[in-house]
Amino acid sequence: MLNLNPSHWLFAFALGLLLELCLGEPKRFHPLVGFGWLASWLERRFNLSEKLHATTCRNIPENRHPRMFLSGIKQSRWIPAFAGMTKLWEALNILRGALAWLLLISASLAAFALLKNFTGWWADALALWFALGARSLFEHVRAIARPLSTGDLITARLALSRIVSRNCTELDETGIAKAGLESTLENGADAIFASLFFFALFGGYGVLLHRLANTLDAMWGYKTVRLFHFGRIAARADDVLNFIPARLTALSYVLLGHSRSGFSCWQNQAPLWDSPNAGPVMASGAGALQVSLGGEATYHGEIHSRPQLGCGPVPTAHDLPRGIVLVQKTLALWIALLLGGALWLL
Repeated sequence: MLNLNPSHWLFAFALGLLLELCLGEPKRFHPLVGFGWLASWLERRFNLSEKLHATTCRNIPENRHPRMFLSGIKQSRWIPAFAGMTKLWEALNILRGALAWLLLISASLAAFALLKNFTGWWADALALWFALGARSLFEHVRAIARPLSTGDLITARLALSRIVSRNCTELDETGIAKAGLESTLENGADAIFASLFFFALFGGYGVLLHRLANTLDAMWGYKTVRLFHFGRIAARADDVLNFIPARLTALSYVLLGHSRSGFSCWQNQAPLWDSPNAGPVMASGAGALQVSLGGEATYHGEIHSRPQLGCGPVPTAHDLPRGIVLVQKTLALWIALLLGGALWLL
């Protein structure tokens, strides 16, 4: 709202929200598709790991830890001089990742500024529409819940694989329900409430910055051989941008669910999670729903033992609609607060 007068912000907010809730994400010509293609193209040209892995360590699986990759470099007969330059290589690849991040973000914001010069607050409304993912999230989770409730695990796994990066091929009903509920709670924070937070503060520029940074984290922020160093800045930037929105989301889940268990799980379990933002969101959400999340999950071929989040029984197919309702109630609360604040400033 800092770069818009209250009436223009209100018009842009109402229109963007209406487009999102009525139409959902654009089915064709979504700007993020083009942005993702450009990010992949730039990563292939800037990322040193891509080149070195291809030339020196072709037999090292993509999911192996980067330290194993570097040990492979030291043993390579092709580039022995590189063996003593590991730290320099790491720093250089981090810097190249940061430069690629800055190029993509700054170019996108500059293009948005040009559009805004011609369209005014309409550009802010479009940015909000493109950034929000509420309807898409609800549709994807329902696509998991429906077959899961009838015992159709194959269809449920396929639907789940569209919204998570973990291996879904051998998940049972509990594993599918757990993964779907975790994704519902976490994506509620990332795809809905963080976008609303940045739109409230900075209009279209804010929501665009957050959505693009979140997209780059989703593409580059993995601890794999190829991306461990190159994607570090993308991952850290997303952590910083989501720090406040994640905790506001966690607070909302606590207020709108079982408050005592939600707050207790947030305080006691969130610090044990490896993500500084997903921990509070999922712990508070699991406690608010009184279900147990976390545990073992397979990502990129590696089994991860994760701490337990929440309390109560493990989730079932019937808990997925409960997760949607919690996110919907939180969305209604945020909309009411933002509209009330805008009307008060008029």
